[in-house]
Amino acid sequence: MNDHDLADCLEQYRAGLEAELALLGQLEAVAARQRDETERRNFEQFGIAGEDRDRLTRALVSLEQNLQPVRARLHTARDQVARLSGYAPVTDLRHRAAALVARILASDEQSMQSLADAELARRAAVASLEQGETTLAAYRRVLAPSTGHASLVDRRG
Repeated sequence: MNDHDLADCLEQYRAGLEAELALLGQLEAVAARQRDETERRNFEQFGIAGEDRDRLTRALVSLEQNLQPVRARLHTARDQVARLSGYAPVTDLRHRAAALVARILASDEQSMQSLADAELARRAAVASLEQGETTLAAYRRVLAPSTGHASLVDRRG
């Protein structure tokens, strides 16, 4: 490939990375929204945000698939590409994208921890309800003994 062809590929890749950054920015906002919803235990809104996230993720995967052939061409001529004037800005975009992905993953980790905490709280609540139910059933037996004994007396009396 000549430098002009590589410059065109690099420009396509730059445009693709900028589009990915835009999607990743939206994805970061959705991940933050999901994290906030898990902390508030608002799982309905968490699910709605999940639908947004799925849509953005599908768009990101589709864009990434379209960039694969361009990236492969650039990779095969990486020594030539590194000398082009557009190389440094593209490298910067890749670093920014990687940083965004790291922030999204950190937010997701917080969401997963909140979900795990919510599950523990749910299990504790269920155990507490079961214990309370058992206690109330025993208390009911004390307050309202069965009438089986009285019917025995009534038949003989």
